[in-house]
Amino acid sequence: MKRAIILLTVFLCALASSAQQLRNPIIPGFHPDPSVCRVGDDFYLVNSSFQYFPGVPIFHSKDLVNWQQIGNVLDRESQLPLKGTSSWLGIYAPTIRYHEGTYYMITTNVGNGGNFMVTAKNPAGPWSEPIWLEQQGIDPSLWFENGKCYMVSNPDNTIMLCEIDPATGKQLTKSKALWRGTGGRYPEGPHLYKKDGYYYLLISEGGTELAHRLTIARSKKIDGPYVSNPANPLLTNCSMAGQGMQIQGTGHGDFVQAKDGSWWVVFLAYRNFGGSYHHIGRETYLAPMTWEKNKWPVINGGNPIDTLMQVKGIAAKEVKATTTGQHDWIYIQNPLAANYQRVGEGFRLRGHSSLTENNQPTFLGRRQESERFTMETEIDTEKMGFGCKAGLTVYQINEGHMEVSVEKYMTGTVCVVADHTVKSINGQQMAQIAQGSKVKLRIASDGNHYRFEYSLDGTHYETLAQHNCSLLSTEVVGGFTGAVVGMYVEGEESADFGYFKYTEK
Repeated sequence: MKRAIILLTVFLCALASSAQQLRNPIIPGFHPDPSVCRVGDDFYLVNSSFQYFPGVPIFHSKDLVNWQQIGNVLDRESQLPLKGTSSWLGIYAPTIRYHEGTYYMITTNVGNGGNFMVTAKNPAGPWSEPIWLEQQGIDPSLWFENGKCYMVSNPDNTIMLCEIDPATGKQLTKSKALWRGTGGRYPEGPHLYKKDGYYYLLISEGGTELAHRLTIARSKKIDGPYVSNPANPLLTNCSMAGQGMQIQGTGHGDFVQAKDGSWWVVFLAYRNFGGSYHHIGRETYLAPMTWEKNKWPVINGGNPIDTLMQVKGIAAKEVKATTTGQHDWIYIQNPLAANYQRVGEGFRLRGHSSLTENNQPTFLGRRQESERFTMETEIDTEKMGFGCKAGLTVYQINEGHMEVSVEKYMTGTVCVVADHTVKSINGQQMAQIAQGSKVKLRIASDGNHYRFEYSLDGTHYETLAQHNCSLLSTEVVGGFTGAVVGMYVEGEESADFGYFKYTEK
């Protein structure tokens, strides 16, 4: 008996040593609705971007764990008109696919045109001008087979299929209903796969919130009829087993097969902080799958998704220094180019409209990708125009944002101001400072609170305000995105930012 126990212990230790710790999310911060494809040894992944420009960030990986952004698919206003777009509108879930030497990205610009696709020979770009599509509904996806190109999307809460010309976008067949899901609301995010003679249709249901889930059906024919998996949902943390996890809202996924034959799923979820609130946004997650011949796929052994999981066949997560690279910068809607200048190591920004007005406000920033971070800058008040307000913001939606800034009044008085806008609630704290001062501004977060600070000597910081992060959560102020952070200017004059530094902890 003792020998058996020893052998079992050795076996379990060997089994554990063959697994690697998977740390989720694999792409943190506001990176929802992931879609992935593999080309040889390379994986490419895209996310939705809603009201932000440029749109549809694209990432590259060799191992599905470590990702590097290589560009943005939609980097020209001709590809991405965002007039009047809020975080309820703009670019919804994209799909990326590769076929015979060409990359395809198909998506929806809600409020400015509907469904379209763009193509490229190099996933880093440049990508083509939009090819507009007839079948509407959100979250379109593509399937190529036998010289034909099929499109699926969800008009009228039904997953619909049609054949299209991938060169022109012309619809070649009538739209045909495939599946309405298992009864959850908002059946969306459809993707088609083929394995062992079956067409599999993966969708999301329940809305992109607590009840979010993945469900699947299959058919011997691409146009159906589709039979639901008896074990649906395929993935959800809205269950007895998953309800205690920090990760919630699991859904909207895409399958990919690695070169070694293993199957994986990327999907969105969010992390709660300070209770049932999420402010960083819907992020990109990874989980292993098993998919035996003629059987239904199983994700993570049927278990819920956690922030740390022991998974076989993955690489270690690399630790990278925090930087804000050329592909990280984003604007709210299409930027007015004349309002943005690079000056040495810093920036000269000219105001246009307020953050609350949501009319191409002057904002240059990045996604908040960690619950703990520090962001800082320096503003020379001597160079500010009168009536100008400039500083740092944490922005969730035009009805939910918080700032620390310098305001130069027409009288010449200069104040440091901390503002907050939470739906119809507005508040402000301020401190008057000497004219001509250089002021360092800083926003820091510990995951539960944002702290808004300033310094006149660059060493000693005064705290003007502190607010709970949950006030900028989706549950409180709404929106489909996540917190973004950066520099902003209001008024009709300009301000000089000496630098911009963002550091995660």
